[in-house]
Amino acid sequence: MMGLDNPVHIAFLFVLLLLVFGAKRLPEMGRSLGAGLRGFKESISGETPVAHAEPARIAASPEMPSTTAPAAESSPVRPTAQV
Repeated sequence: MMGLDNPVHIAFLFVLLLLVFGAKRLPEMGRSLGAGLRGFKESISGETPVAHAEPARIAASPEMPSTTAPAAESSPVRPTAQV
């Protein structure tokens, strides 16, 4: 029976993935796979994690100043020619 219960098989697959994708690409693939699995888990359970809920609560806070108003003195900066 063929399976991944043998540590040599797992090491062989890791070396093969390292050769195919490279050392720089593997961590990126792991992060994106983890984010995808977290998103899938959130959509199935219907729960919102605390990290995603915090910015919405802070943005709705009445103590926060408005960031949509333009600055009082915004003058364009013009480059000067140096001789």
